[in-house]
Amino acid sequence: MSVHNNFMELKFSSQSENESFARVAVASFISQLDPTVDELTDIKTVVSEAVTNAVIHGYEERPDGIITIRTEIRGSQVSIVVEDEGIGISNVEEARQPLYTSKPQMERSGMGFTIMENFMDQVEILSSEGKGTQVRLVKDLKTHRQTIGN
Repeated sequence: MSVHNNFMELKFSSQSENESFARVAVASFISQLDPTVDELTDIKTVVSEAVTNAVIHGYEERPDGIITIRTEIRGSQVSIVVEDEGIGISNVEEARQPLYTSKPQMERSGMGFTIMENFMDQVEILSSEGKGTQVRLVKDLKTHRQTIGN
């Protein structure tokens, strides 16, 4: 069986209302792989976390920013890149620490990156202060891989 690649890309304004749109759009796109409910829930959760981080931290809740999501399917692997052109992260390693938050006054849990790392197979964060952040999330869908071999 040949492995084909497929992708989609979305751009939307950095408004918190768009978080649910982003998660549904990505979930709809990957549904062609027939993921389990758990796999779909994991992906929807990490998309929510990444978009929320871009809105709250990247653009500091300014609605005039742009968030880009590119989702790519390669065989049974899903790759999701969430990118903003916001303020960037000064210390990515510190931001990845469980319970770390740069906005304690907003009662943020500081678990966004930890959740992403627990639900995905790979998480890569690239950021430059003043230029933005790119979060790359990769998950191998186990159920799809098993059906390919049958």
